Amino acid sequence: MCTVTFIPANDHCFITSSRDENAARPQAIAPGIYKKNGFALLYPKDAAACGSWIALNENGNMAVLLNGAFIKHEPKPPYRKSRGLVFLDIIAHPQPNHYFAEIDLANIEPFTVVLLVNRCLYECRWDGAKKHDKQLDETKTHIWSSATLYSPAATSKRNYWFNKWLTETGSPTQEDIFNFHRLAGDGDSTNSVLMNRGGELLTVSITGIVLNNGKGTMHYFNVLNNKAAFNTMEFAQVVH
Repeated sequence: MCTVTFIPANDHCFITSSRDENAARPQAIAPGIYKKNGFALLYPKDAAACGSWIALNENGNMAVLLNGAFIKHEPKPPYRKSRGLVFLDIIAHPQPNHYFAEIDLANIEPFTVVLLVNRCLYECRWDGAKKHDKQLDETKTHIWSSATLYSPAATSKRNYWFNKWLTETGSPTQEDIFNFHRLAGDGDSTNSVLMNRGGELLTVSITGIVLNNGKGTMHYFNVLNNKAAFNTMEFAQVVH
């Protein structure tokens, strides 16, 4: 839930998430299709809390979750609900960006949700006291790093790697993007995109969504056991 890239293309777009987690946490369940609030959702499931961090709904809307908002916060458990479950509540709504504005987030740990709704891109942050949301340019590339794990200096370096890689790559494929999420860095494994902090906190998976008119495909790679999986969702309503 800690490094996210968004890359638009002519007739499709890519959103990709590297999930950094405690190595002791149970391994997630590979992407499947689930029903929530009458919506079909495609997502990998967190085996501990049953939430998720990246999802696609049957209307072609996408969402991805990062821990934290703007700065590293001091956790104050117990929280009313896990962020991964709140995340599913948001994407299981016809207008997820509107629902973020309405949902009660009192006693929920800070988080960031990136939404692609009706082909419009939004960044929605909850800092523990106040919501912040803005619309972004969906025709441009973007990268996010979790505020809970990466300092402003580390985030700046990661932005540099991303922009340099984009310049060198040109029009990246899904394979190219996964390679960026696997290989980008400067030899410092604590802040590389595929991060590892003493084997205790590390990137456990990479998940990417390719969105085309009429369908979305989710590619999932479990870093811990080197296994890949994918699943496809046909949209009930094509979003333009």
